[in-house]
Amino acid sequence: MSQRRRRSLALLTSGVLALPLLTGCGTGDDEGGPAAAGQDIATTTRDKVADGGVLRWAVDSLPDTLNAFQADADATTSRIAGAVLPQLFVLDAKGRPVANPDYLEKAEVIEREPKQVVLYKLNQQAVWSDGREIGAPDFVAQWRALNGKDSAYWTARNAGYERIEKIEKGKTDLEVRVTFAKPYADWRSLFSPLYPKQVTGTPDAFNEGARGTLKVTAGPFALGAIDKKTGTAALTRNPRWWGKQAKLDTLVLTAVPRAERPAALAAGKVDLAEIDRSGAERIALARRDAAGKDAAGKGGAGAGGAPAHGPGAAVTPAQATLSWANAYGTDEEKAAQEKETRTKHTEAVKRYADEQAALRGFTVRKSLEPAYTQLAMNGASGPLADERVRRAVARALDRQALADLVLKPLGLPAKPVGSHVALAGQQAYADNSDALGGQDAKAAQALLADAGWRRGGKLTEPAGAKAGPESAPQDDGKTPAGPGTGNDGLYIVGEDDEANGEAAEEGSDTRAADDAAAPDGEQDGVSPVLAPAPFGAQQKASLLAQAATARTADDAKRSAARDGDAADPAKGSPAPAPAKQAARTSGNMLAKDGKALTLRFVLPAGPGSESLRAVGERISQTLRKLGVNTETTKVADDSFFKDHIASGQYDLALYSWPATAFPATDARPIFAKPEPAADGSLLVEQNYTRVGTDHIDQLFDQAVGELDEAQSRELVRKADARIWAAAGSIPLFQRPELVAVKPSLVNAGAFGLGAPRYQDIGWKKAPKAKEKKK
Repeated sequence: MSQRRRRSLALLTSGVLALPLLTGCGTGDDEGGPAAAGQDIATTTRDKVADGGVLRWAVDSLPDTLNAFQADADATTSRIAGAVLPQLFVLDAKGRPVANPDYLEKAEVIEREPKQVVLYKLNQQAVWSDGREIGAPDFVAQWRALNGKDSAYWTARNAGYERIEKIEKGKTDLEVRVTFAKPYADWRSLFSPLYPKQVTGTPDAFNEGARGTLKVTAGPFALGAIDKKTGTAALTRNPRWWGKQAKLDTLVLTAVPRAERPAALAAGKVDLAEIDRSGAERIALARRDAAGKDAAGKGGAGAGGAPAHGPGAAVTPAQATLSWANAYGTDEEKAAQEKETRTKHTEAVKRYADEQAALRGFTVRKSLEPAYTQLAMNGASGPLADERVRRAVARALDRQALADLVLKPLGLPAKPVGSHVALAGQQAYADNSDALGGQDAKAAQALLADAGWRRGGKLTEPAGAKAGPESAPQDDGKTPAGPGTGNDGLYIVGEDDEANGEAAEEGSDTRAADDAAAPDGEQDGVSPVLAPAPFGAQQKASLLAQAATARTADDAKRSAARDGDAADPAKGSPAPAPAKQAARTSGNMLAKDGKALTLRFVLPAGPGSESLRAVGERISQTLRKLGVNTETTKVADDSFFKDHIASGQYDLALYSWPATAFPATDARPIFAKPEPAADGSLLVEQNYTRVGTDHIDQLFDQAVGELDEAQSRELVRKADARIWAAAGSIPLFQRPELVAVKPSLVNAGAFGLGAPRYQDIGWKKAPKAKEKKK
């Protein structure tokens, strides 16, 4: 197995181009510029935070392992490790690694020749929970477990550790000298987290011993009970912690699926939870209603006192009257069914109202996640194997409009991401998108024409073949259908799934045809649904016309044959000549070699993916105007990556990559050129677009071995420019981060690019009597 592995993932043609050197706006601390959005955590000094208390923090699931270096480690594994284990370097608010003074007095490169040597000077108070000092034996054990030389260790990532030659104690027990066999620019990424030698010292302890428990820890919190039945993991204040004492007594990580979080917040099961846009809107509505105002300033009820939102909001007076008539009509069976439906509806309305009343006690803190959403293009086969087609798709996109679509309604900065390898604020960040070029429909059309794609091309595909979005959006059959499930087949842009079940199909072919015919800029925004596109309507009409013509000609020939037979009964009946069908063309869409230009667009179907589906619809509309068909398929979340992205069963897809403070190491496997395996398959590492070049690989290899940090970042930026030019993936926007919290919770919320400081999180002190009077 290749050692070029992505370290920090939990929850992604060679261009012969003369690329300009695209550099950052400055040097040192000014590199990368400001973060796109700051942290929103109600920063409060420790003296104003109460001592004690419990915080219940929602997580996606309990971890299958507590060993962050195993393949099934997840975001909860990382969260626990961040609170209970040494983190020698942590990320600041701009996503940059800084030495953690709780563990380090200093860490620096003290020798470059003949070999790189890093000296760690440890905090003299730093001890494990069993009383033993943190020291060189822990570093040595972790290096030996992760350097890849002993296959008995089941490791998922070892980047950087394989470059170490030896580790030894320095002049004192508090010094650790690490000597590298090969220079390593990202040395700060190592030993965070640092496990005790009891975990990493033997394969058995590493493989099994740390999956369900950590007996020895060294953080502001210690690991308490993990209860699979209640779905909770308790972290308790560490009595041996030498730093500033944790403000909370207990931090309880509670597994709650994203779709269930508003209800869990309302029920008091959690105090802090990352939520999606629909959850944030519910809290905003609850707070608005609590203030006695709706959007029009008329109060929180709709017409006639009906609820303005929630399960009862969509019921019209006519529907209510009909329901009452059915419930009390003469048809007893129908009446019983209607009464049961009405009872369930009443219960749902009351439950929603009760939840809304409880949600008034929460607020939403907002920032941008350390991750970006991209349009991925599979360059392994099909039309997108041609770099010109990929570049055409990329040049057609209005990335600013896509960022606006997702971020502006949330009140967040909407600026397209300009780098594959870093985010604004991080030192390696620079907007290298000019290496590809901005939005230009004419340039996109020229690229497609150069690749041989023409409008009105002759089609030789079977008449029943699907040709783009005019075939209904597909699902994989694994996800339940219906409003609110994320798989209802229709999506109204800017609204929740609950509103998406009804008004869709009528007139959709006409709207789609208008979309295709309209020049750029003349459409009225986004189509309200994932509607069938023009090519299907045109093709259907064309086929019907052909069939009618063929029937007419066939009937005439059969009539003539019958007349001839009557005149000469002895003459046999000749076989009728086959009807000549009119040639099919692609009409306003593009075709080549008898095939329409059709791309399979795969999107996740689950709750929380509404914004991705809206972005996918906007992209499909843009491509339709370019003459490119898209077949949209919505798939269950659990099969989206495994069965489609990782296996290459897609042409276009939307998914996100997390940001990294160490792009020379972490971005390498994402953009590495795929290599053929012995069995004929393709080794793609994490390059799911299957697009890469030798030059990109070389630039990353040079960057990871360059100890001049400024030069290393410059090499990474050069690699990014080449990645843009290859057009395998197109960064769109930084993901929104929405976190529901109780207002009195401080130093927690939307952390943005930074890492939590767990010991400072707590509940704000109640104001004293004198302060209240003021």
